[in-house]
Amino acid sequence: MKHFPKNHARKLLLATASLALAGCNMAPNHVRPQLPVPAETPDGPAYQNGGGTGDAAVLADTAWNDFFTEPRLRGVISTALTNNRDLRLALANVEQARAQYRVQRADIFPSLGATGSATWQDSPLGGTAAGAGRADIYSVSAGITSWEIDLFGRVRNMTTAAQEEFFAVEENRKATQIALVAETATAWLTMAADQDRLALARKTEVAFRQTLELTQARFRTGIASELEVRQAGTSHDRALSDIASLTTLVAQDQNALNLLAGTTVPATLLPESLVDDATLDRLPGELASDVLLRRPDITAAEHRLIAANANIGAARANFFPRISLTAALGTLSMGLSNLFVNANDNWTVSSTATVPIFDFGRNKGNLRYAEATRDAMVAQYEKTVQTAFREVADALARRGTIEDQLSAQRSLKDNASVAYRLSDARFRAGVDGFLTTLDSQRALYAAEQELMGARLIRQTNAVELYRALGGGLNDTTR
Repeated sequence: MKHFPKNHARKLLLATASLALAGCNMAPNHVRPQLPVPAETPDGPAYQNGGGTGDAAVLADTAWNDFFTEPRLRGVISTALTNNRDLRLALANVEQARAQYRVQRADIFPSLGATGSATWQDSPLGGTAAGAGRADIYSVSAGITSWEIDLFGRVRNMTTAAQEEFFAVEENRKATQIALVAETATAWLTMAADQDRLALARKTEVAFRQTLELTQARFRTGIASELEVRQAGTSHDRALSDIASLTTLVAQDQNALNLLAGTTVPATLLPESLVDDATLDRLPGELASDVLLRRPDITAAEHRLIAANANIGAARANFFPRISLTAALGTLSMGLSNLFVNANDNWTVSSTATVPIFDFGRNKGNLRYAEATRDAMVAQYEKTVQTAFREVADALARRGTIEDQLSAQRSLKDNASVAYRLSDARFRAGVDGFLTTLDSQRALYAAEQELMGARLIRQTNAVELYRALGGGLNDTTR
């Protein structure tokens, strides 16, 4: 792939109005990076019933504290944005990149410096006012210290590369914050769902225990068999095992939430149960693909591509002479009191030109490395766009089917509840055997667990779609 100037690199990346484009507008004879992604979101049964009526761009620009409607969840996210160590690290990386850019940018301008000197020595040529045979020499000068005249753009390209790297690190900081908001929300919702599962397990354990006690009583009177007692015991033991497992899981959920928040989350901000309206419901049913190009990770990849392109320019400049200029203007006097009065003015100007003649392929190797790095950044940019498209498409596919799944799970739970009630009544009336009642009780427990899982999927899917669209693009400050 040939080298192309910075302006063409920006056209390559920013003129892409849709992911349908296979490349970007470039100057003639330049190879186009391919963006092998569809023009629109995939079409199929999974995308038919999303029910979204919102606009993707509006959702992406919605601030997180507007998107998340649950007050306790907003409180935890706010705490995480203040205390999370990963975000602090990302902020520190931004400051490092900013400082490096300032250091590199300083090479564009001449460095001004001042020097002063005083010499006292015995002189066989005669004395001075300070004493016979002694010469006192004072001098002061100011000027430019070794300024590289950037005729071939080496310093300018290096400065551009440092600036684009700074921009990329800043975009990565935004991506880190967006990911932190989504991870914190998902952890909070998961803890809420696990608490509901724990409450369900405890309620079911009571029901299974009552069934076991009833069966044991029937066994003692000779009505029930030992097999029925053992089967009732297995269901009760399973509920006890679920309680122990879910108790541990809730504690681990809280530990994960504390880590994301960067501190111990107050009990007043912890979830009590899973709510179905923790986020806005105005989710997009279709995707305007140019919205993805605004994602911070894609923008960061763009900046790194431009930086790699600038490094090619710097590597090419190494094949040409490097010219440095040094200049000074000062005064010289035989006495300190006359330094700025009757002193002798003097000035010096010198230039140095370094021309590479034979370096055993060092400059050529550096150029090949810069070009290979640029090619890698093109591939990375394309992969980042593909990944973003896949993440949004996955979220929309889940969104398109979750309402049907929830409807089916609610119906399944209702049917299982009625079936258990009827089978229990028939068992007590002596119409059906015990196994029918026990199976119905187990089916109801499983249906209630699956319904809770589907409710959690719906909530976390909304969070994932918000994150995949780069949610909160206009709200990335702490």
